[in-house]
Amino acid sequence: MRQWLLATMVIVFGYAFTSEQPTASDARWHKTIEEARRYARQHKMDTSICFLLDLSIHNGRKRFFVYDFQQASVRNAGLVTHGNCNELFRSTVKYSNTYGSGCSAYGKYRVGQRYTGIFGRSYRLIGLDSSNSRAMQRAIVMHSHKCVPDDEVYPNQICNSLGCATVSPAFLQTLDTIIQQHKRPVLLWIING
Repeated sequence: MRQWLLATMVIVFGYAFTSEQPTASDARWHKTIEEARRYARQHKMDTSICFLLDLSIHNGRKRFFVYDFQQASVRNAGLVTHGNCNELFRSTVKYSNTYGSGCSAYGKYRVGQRYTGIFGRSYRLIGLDSSNSRAMQRAIVMHSHKCVPDDEVYPNQICNSLGCATVSPAFLQTLDTIIQQHKRPVLLWIING
C-alpha cells in the first residue's frame, strides 16, 4: 500500500517513478502531504481535502492538485498560471510577496470568501505565511480565465497572471463545487518546489 501511494504521488506530481524503493522525491511528497494534513487540523481547516500547487512543474502541465486525505489520492488536477512579475511573459515561476510585484507568492493560504469580480466567480486567498502575508493587499485570488485551457499543452506554455492562481473556467467550476461541499475553509498551498 505504501509503495503504491508513493508511486501515485510521484507520478501525479510529474516525477518519474524509477525504483521500488522510496527516493528523496517520494519522501518530499509524503512529508508535504502529512504537513498539509497536520496544518489543516491544527488551524481548524477542512481535513478531508486540500489544494496543492507545484509551480515548479512546467506550466503547460497540470500542477494544481485537489488532494483527498481520506482516499490518499489526487481527486482532480488542472492547469494553473503563475505570476509574470510585471514582465511581458515569464516561462518559469519567480516568487515575491512585494506589493505590485506581479509575482506568485508561495506558502499556505486559506481559501476565503467567494465573490464575483472582473473575472467572474472568484475566491479570496488569505496568506498564512510570511512569504504570502500580503496576499489580500495584493488582491491575490483564485479565479478563472479563458486563456487557461482544460487540457495540458506541454511543451507549449499557458498565459501568466499577476500572481493570482488562475485556472480554466471548467476547473474553477469543479473547485467551486468542492469548496461549497465543505463547511470548513480549505487549505491551498503553493509549494516552494
